[in-house]
Amino acid sequence: MMKLKTKVLLFILMAFIFIISAKTIAAEITPLPPKMKSSFLIIGHRGASGLAPEHTFSSYDLVNQRERAYIEIDLQMTKDGKLIAMHDPTLDRTTNGNGLVKDKSLKDIKSLDAGSWFNENTPQHANPAYKGEKVPTLEEIFQRYGSDAHYYIETKSPGDYPGMEENLLQLLAKYHIQKGSNVIIESFSKASLQKIHRLAPSIPLVQLLLYKQAEDGGFVEMNRLTSSPSQLMGSELDAIHQYAVGIGMNYRYGNKFIVRESFIQKARAHGLLVHPFTVNDKGDMKRLYDWGATGMFTNFPERLHQVYKQSESEAN
Repeated sequence: MMKLKTKVLLFILMAFIFIISAKTIAAEITPLPPKMKSSFLIIGHRGASGLAPEHTFSSYDLVNQRERAYIEIDLQMTKDGKLIAMHDPTLDRTTNGNGLVKDKSLKDIKSLDAGSWFNENTPQHANPAYKGEKVPTLEEIFQRYGSDAHYYIETKSPGDYPGMEENLLQLLAKYHIQKGSNVIIESFSKASLQKIHRLAPSIPLVQLLLYKQAEDGGFVEMNRLTSSPSQLMGSELDAIHQYAVGIGMNYRYGNKFIVRESFIQKARAHGLLVHPFTVNDKGDMKRLYDWGATGMFTNFPERLHQVYKQSESEAN
């Protein structure tokens, strides 16, 4: 009888520990804002960067015209600690300057032309007004679009920029951009996202994944956060879900479609949003939407909106 009682007590204790652990884990996961549960996210990749110079107000304005579309902003940090919108760690590709952003002051960067390169590279969408565009700071972006706009912000190379996460959170608080689903923070850096999750657990985070071809011809994730798209494991997704509400991944490698419906459905079954990048072809947009993607990064937000509305109409 004593042995039976001991076993029963042990079972009750183990069940109690399991319940407490489950509650602790659940408490660590950022709750998904209601609007995100029911909305398909149109994410303007570096703005509407197929139509205007990336990471300029001309590009962002085109996104902000579309209701509930997200302006994607890549962050770099200047020598004097200012957060600016720029994808590359160097100035060479998208300005008439050169060198590392982290070695330049904001004053240096503000003297550069961030638009003329687009007119030269994309003559079909060239506009004289793009000449002389300036690199915006994150604070200027918030001042221009306010707390009602939707922002999808990436911490780029955060290991090179001590204090980047704190600076970002301070600006979000200053301009009251922390409510509902107005901001999502993304990164390839797991450490950066986990740091933000500790500092501001209510902000939705998205773990970016980059799949590259391995020596054996298969595909491997750059930071080894997941296995190949065809062998994605539930335990890997659960680990990401401890600090993030979603994943964003390259759906192609070159001309090869590497993400399948099973990948998207598995991620969604584990409670994660799925935002493939960078989707510019209408056929690809339709296929990924039909497979269950909950949003997409695109250089042509209006094109994606058209595909989304058509797909919704066909479904109804």
